[in-house]
Amino acid sequence: MSKALLVMDVQRAIVDIADDGSAYVPRLRRAIDGARAAGIPVIYVVIALRPGFPEVGPHNRALTAIARAGLYVEGDPGTEIHPEVAPRPGEVVVTKRRASAFSGSDLEMVLRTRGIDSLVLTGIATSAVVLYTLCQANDLDFGLTVLSDACLDLDPEVHRVLTEKLFPQWADVLTVDDWLGAIAPR
Repeated sequence: MSKALLVMDVQRAIVDIADDGSAYVPRLRRAIDGARAAGIPVIYVVIALRPGFPEVGPHNRALTAIARAGLYVEGDPGTEIHPEVAPRPGEVVVTKRRASAFSGSDLEMVLRTRGIDSLVLTGIATSAVVLYTLCQANDLDFGLTVLSDACLDLDPEVHRVLTEKLFPQWADVLTVDDWLGAIAPR
């Protein structure tokens, strides 16, 4: 089974809003470094909308609110991946247009052409990109792991319920330390 670590929506503006001072970014960095050391590809996913927001329909409340606020426009500094977890040259960055990493992106094609059939999910927010991607990846028959402490949400209770009650129905849910221990060379 070939796996990849997905780092989703860890962009400057999102980290600025969501980071709760819990050392989230350094913890995520450890997961990224561990994946690289184990030869596991790291794939980044960002949300970026076109100027004028042509992909935002009036019935999508979340994206409509984002458009009204003028957030996540392609090329804006806030859409850049946070510098502490930035990709290395040659690492894939996928741009999505909706909550799921698969929606409006070429992520599935990138994964399938590389023979990747198992995903390790990280990102902000647990109740958005992680949840939507997990559901879609499950429907696409990917093996799934969620790194619970490499996901972050504005609502800690929602994060807890998702990672402790819902996600385990479809995925292995591990901490960064437990996952690093499992992938470390012996």
